[in-house]
Amino acid sequence: MSQTVQQAAAANSQGMNALRQGDFGAAAKYFEQAVAADPHSGALLRNLASAHRGAGNDEAELNALDQALDIDRRDLVAWMRKAELHQRREEKGEAFQAWNVALQLAEPLRPWSGPMAEALALGQAFAGNAGQVIRASVESAMAPMQDDLGETERRRVKAFVDIAVGQRRIFANECHGLCYPFLPADEFFDEGHFPWFGELAAKTEAIRDELIELMKDPGEALRPYVNMESGIGDNKWSGLDHSLDWGAIFLWEYGAPNKPVLERCPETAAILDSLPGAKIPGRAPSAFFSMLKPRTRIPPHTGVTNTRAIIHLPLIVPGGCGFRVGGDTRPWVVGKPFAFDDTIEHEAWNDSDELRAVLIFDVWNPHLSKQEQDAIARYYAAADSAGYNPQLSE
Repeated sequence: MSQTVQQAAAANSQGMNALRQGDFGAAAKYFEQAVAADPHSGALLRNLASAHRGAGNDEAELNALDQALDIDRRDLVAWMRKAELHQRREEKGEAFQAWNVALQLAEPLRPWSGPMAEALALGQAFAGNAGQVIRASVESAMAPMQDDLGETERRRVKAFVDIAVGQRRIFANECHGLCYPFLPADEFFDEGHFPWFGELAAKTEAIRDELIELMKDPGEALRPYVNMESGIGDNKWSGLDHSLDWGAIFLWEYGAPNKPVLERCPETAAILDSLPGAKIPGRAPSAFFSMLKPRTRIPPHTGVTNTRAIIHLPLIVPGGCGFRVGGDTRPWVVGKPFAFDDTIEHEAWNDSDELRAVLIFDVWNPHLSKQEQDAIARYYAAADSAGYNPQLSE
């Protein structure tokens, strides 16, 4: 150990003794000696800040904390102490900013414990209240313009405000297969992209009746949606693996028709055939009835490719069911279809005592041009002909 490090350690030890005895002036002097011997130690600067806090010297405390953050901007404790200092001084803006940074740094460390957990809980409460105050002020200012906003603008403005006040995070696409660049990472697609939603919604009762009849004797058509390969260890899907808690009956699967099911569901087959879906051999379309049993949850996950939009047509929806994509949570409403990007983290739940059933199928991502759709289809055809391209799978 070098002489300067020894000097810093000795001075720090004396400072800690003085701090415990409540002699904050002496503690500050010792910590200043320690910092002089080791000026690159954020821990020593935090100790110096604690001494200044005990002495009631706010400016000196803030200076020490800022020096610690100049050494490491990820110093969680320094950000917490800085937030507490600004909060004591009723410097609301600075406190809100510092708490937001501290809470972001602390998020990966959950579950919190001990005194840090208590401090962070207080910081969360402060930041949450500040966000509500800001939101109320912003909503009042924006109220006169709401009627002039279109569907896309309204959703984006709301998300912008949520993110700005720290009440929503930004979710990015996570594709486990093909990722098409520069497409918007939009959670739910606007209904205006799908002018045929009205036609689909009008067939809800007929489609539901076909499903109910099919479920009386589904045979092997009904199978677990999750079927993990052998050798995969325990993971978030283990509870649903080979389980009909989340069951599926496929009408189309990776571009191949399930003719026995389609023949038993002619109304459903006809409406699917009439819609402008993607047709890529070995990949698209896929369409299935998704059944979620009572008290079942589908864990947060992401899909294969952002070249598609996933359509849900709710058929049977008891109370207590919900669906989240990114930062937007919505209920299923029987007969009201919606579209979303499944490469953004999403999850579903059925907290009721009854079955939930939804028709799910894919179409092209509406932000792709016809030429881009053709390019994607040509890519797969060419890659497949080369003999090395794996088939798309969940």
